[in-house]
Amino acid sequence: MLEIYNSLTREKAPFTPLVPGQVGIYVCGMTVYDLCHLGHARVMVVFDVAYRYLRHLGYQVNYVRNITDIDDKILRRAQERGEPFTALTERFIAAMHEDAAALGCLAPTAEPRATAHIPEILAMIGTLIGRGLAYAADNGDVYYSVGAFPGYGKLSGKDPADLRAGARVEVDEAKRDPLDFVLWKAAKPGEPSWDSPWGAGRPGWHIECSAMSTCCLGNHFDLHGGGADLQFPHHENEIAQSEGASGEPFVNVWMHNGFVRVNEEKMAKSTGNFFTVREILERYRPEEVRYFILTSHYRSPLNYDDEHLNNARAALTRLYMALRGLPAAAPAGGESFRERFTAAMDDDFNTPVALAVLFDLVREINRVRLQDEAAAAGLGAELRSLGGVLGIVQGDAEAYLRGCAGADAGEGALTDARIEDLVAERIAARKAKQWGAADRIRDDLAAVGIVLEDAQGGTTWRRG
Repeated sequence: MLEIYNSLTREKAPFTPLVPGQVGIYVCGMTVYDLCHLGHARVMVVFDVAYRYLRHLGYQVNYVRNITDIDDKILRRAQERGEPFTALTERFIAAMHEDAAALGCLAPTAEPRATAHIPEILAMIGTLIGRGLAYAADNGDVYYSVGAFPGYGKLSGKDPADLRAGARVEVDEAKRDPLDFVLWKAAKPGEPSWDSPWGAGRPGWHIECSAMSTCCLGNHFDLHGGGADLQFPHHENEIAQSEGASGEPFVNVWMHNGFVRVNEEKMAKSTGNFFTVREILERYRPEEVRYFILTSHYRSPLNYDDEHLNNARAALTRLYMALRGLPAAAPAGGESFRERFTAAMDDDFNTPVALAVLFDLVREINRVRLQDEAAAAGLGAELRSLGGVLGIVQGDAEAYLRGCAGADAGEGALTDARIEDLVAERIAARKAKQWGAADRIRDDLAAVGIVLEDAQGGTTWRRG
């Protein structure tokens, strides 16, 4: 049975959905003012795997991943570029979709945008004011009253008294308590705004997610996810808003993926220790990046460096080499591998252990293929089936092994046709027992990253 670590209870427990056979998931998506970076890629891949695995278990999954398309950062960037904020957000939403698709992520079942849910946001703020959990300040802002919500801090484990001791109020704020946070921001000159009972303005970041999640999944749903950096204050504030407005429990299970580091240092634009997905894909194939993300448990830190990405490339090469040349077949003979794979994924989506099972399956394929090609083909189909749960090894093996590995192929790389010609020349040289010429061709190809494999059925090649 699937067990998930719950950030709220700080323990792993069996997962039981509110409605048998159905699962509702909400994941905090991007604030669309720039290109996706590696941290965004990890969130997308981690929860794509959870989505895939829950579907694999037979659940009907409603997977909601929001888009924040109105925010201070968005407005600043649009102003810097001299364009409407809507043009900026549309461009980066399109780029986000391209990056997610490249990484093999399935589209969520719903992708609500904050600007499309202003009525729901206004209704929730009105309910909070009516319940004494929010107040309109003299400056036109509306604030959540943290002190009026007794459960504040239960997700992050933070004590409001300790937080209050280190907090301060900005001079332009009119909050009653340093911990209070904004639900509705009064309009500033030149900024986009919407009408409200408290004057023209726009929503705060936290209220957007409470309104969108409950709109799409109801007041109480199964699973909420996001990066560890969102646990406080964003997710803590979501709980306060949502439970304060509905009077019901908000989310049963909270999942948070770990931080991303670059060369063992915190990823940060200010230090230049920062990579967008597109920068990484100039050097590595998308499947290699996805595989790399899966090599760490989702709750663990993920360290990005060339060595780990090169290891991911080598690992995928091994997986596709096992599939190379196998005829199409139905999955067969892999029951024990399936059981072990399922046990790994049932243990809080333990993808590193699940990947290890795939390599045990590769060893079995390689062991039996010389004696029983049909049995090897059945195991190969099993490898593809289990790999599909993780979103890997779904492509054509020959195309992967012969494909250019990102920018490493470089300008002037040998074409497939030229490689085929050189392989044919080498075969002819070997038949003529011109061993020196044959070795030179092999060495020349190896020097530009082309690996030849001599086997009983002939010679195959791949890009190393």
